Amino acid sequence: MDKDRIKGKADEITGKVKSKIGEMTGDRETQAEGVGQQIKGKVENAVGKVKDEARAVRDQAREKKIEHDERVENRREDVA
Repeated sequence: MDKDRIKGKADEITGKVKSKIGEMTGDRETQAEGVGQQIKGKVENAVGKVKDEARAVRDQAREKKIEHDERVENRREDVA
């Protein structure tokens, strides 16, 4: 799991708490900060997911290349 996803989740939770506190105390500034932090957290989480997916695709491509290289080497040995 990417560190952005962890940070994003933490920001989302902190933002929710901050927003709720602002709502309960009537402090609109704190409430708005909380909403902003929640949005920031969601964006960080999304970036982390994209990074995780990119790593998975990269790893899959590496595995396919290794398999391909092994097949090519086996064919060379069969021909020789």
